[in-house]
Amino acid sequence: MVRLYLVRHGRAAATFAEARDPGLDPAGTAQAEAMAASLAPLGPLAIVSSPLRRTRETAVPLERHWRRVARIEPAVAEIASPEPGLTERGEWLRAVMARRWSEVSPDLRSWRRGVVDALSAIAETSVVVSHYIAINVAVGQATGDDRVVAFAPDNCSVTIVDVEHGTLRLVERGAEAATRVL
Repeated sequence: MVRLYLVRHGRAAATFAEARDPGLDPAGTAQAEAMAASLAPLGPLAIVSSPLRRTRETAVPLERHWRRVARIEPAVAEIASPEPGLTERGEWLRAVMARRWSEVSPDLRSWRRGVVDALSAIAETSVVVSHYIAINVAVGQATGDDRVVAFAPDNCSVTIVDVEHGTLRLVERGAEAATRVL
């Protein structure tokens, strides 16, 4: 069995509808430091991160604590929007978040499958720094919930999932809050 600590990135300097790849704002940096201090006694563990700035910056304090470099995994990045403009991108995400996976496009279902496959393929207990929707993919898969958004993981919350024989099992949802996604 492999245990995955799914960490949502710290608070970003901009929302999904304001910037494509923002870093962390000062509060997000502080959240990342607090998360790393909280998880430090568990390690050193492998660290996996989405390639986006906000996740990379969230992983930095763990890398420092454990003297390890995060492995970049594109499959756990944020959901890709087909919309070119930021305003349209935000509207698109709002619509997707209100749906079920069985109702979305084949491209999005394929992205979801990629997230599940990437998480299932991790061979050792790890911290995975990822995003709101990707963490929801894991929770939905683990619980059989078809909603795109099954819960609202707070910034730097830690959701724990076990992987056994390719199956995800939810151990503990991370802290929830009304965070700024859009």
